[in-house]
Amino acid sequence: MLKALPIIFTESAILDLEQIRDYYREQLVPDIGERFLQEIIAKVEELPTHPSQGRIVPEFNQPHLRELIHPPFRIVYRLTSKQIAIARIWRSERLLKLP
Repeated sequence: MLKALPIIFTESAILDLEQIRDYYREQLVPDIGERFLQEIIAKVEELPTHPSQGRIVPEFNQPHLRELIHPPFRIVYRLTSKQIAIARIWRSERLLKLP
């Protein structure tokens, strides 16, 4: 049986989640923001047993950089043999750029 990989959230991913929550609070619909956060976390929680389920990020075409689509968000993660690192959580229309 394969061992489930641990998940870590990078600082940038945590900031992305906070910005999502804050945006919906500012729009006076905090319940929508909270629902999105719960749905995103639920999607991420599936990754340890199915780490390759996300597609390869088209902008980079690197097998270790993958994403899950949860409209209107992209959940970008880096897959290694030791862990799954959630890198960014962005709106789907944004293109990714290397720092």
